[in-house]
Amino acid sequence: MNKVLTELMRLPFGEIIVVLNGCSDGSFTSLKNHPSLIKLSFPERLGHDVGRALGAMVTTQDTVLFVDGDLPLPAEDLGAFLLAIEQGSDVALNNITPFLPVFMRQDNVTHSKVFLNMSLGRADLLANSLTAVPHALSRRAIDTLGHASLVVPPKAHALALVNGLTVTAPYSVNVLKNNRIRSTNTGKGNVMSGLIIGDHIEALAEVMKIYGPRLKFTRMSRSALAKVRNGS
Repeated sequence: MNKVLTELMRLPFGEIIVVLNGCSDGSFTSLKNHPSLIKLSFPERLGHDVGRALGAMVTTQDTVLFVDGDLPLPAEDLGAFLLAIEQGSDVALNNITPFLPVFMRQDNVTHSKVFLNMSLGRADLLANSLTAVPHALSRRAIDTLGHASLVVPPKAHALALVNGLTVTAPYSVNVLKNNRIRSTNTGKGNVMSGLIIGDHIEALAEVMKIYGPRLKFTRMSRSALAKVRNGS
């Protein structure tokens, strides 16, 4: 946590909010040397991604960066997301696609991210999503989506696209290699994988209310389909 804060304090933030939930490692005590922080501490575990929603609810800033307290990253990398928002993006995603294996070796979570983007007409985003940190949001994005939507990142991601927000993936930070290994996020069909896939299903169900069951996929005529099938 302190390594994360050291890098954050190198950047021109108006406020830094730390959300602790269910921590038993003395994280709150370790923050006593940082009186300028806004600290939100909850003894019980609130659930995956709830911390992001709480931080978004409390902050008053126009540009909001979300990071993981277990993943210290250089300020130079984090600053790229702030710059993207200042230059007009509403949502600046971490471009993790370069660090993923080839399609045949990708997991179901990655396939879900790609499919959601394709379904909403943004195949160019590939596997990039609000499920990965770091990412940044503009005040316009937070006000449009509502802080509560961030509890389900794929749903917030989908709604950002549906609402016409400017979504980009301007910079790549390899957070995959440093992701903390837990019993809940390793192995086929692990708990975290099931949760994230379920979140994507919820996101698809939400946007189907707007676009219908075909989403952004268009129906091809028989002649066009025949040309594709015949390779002409």
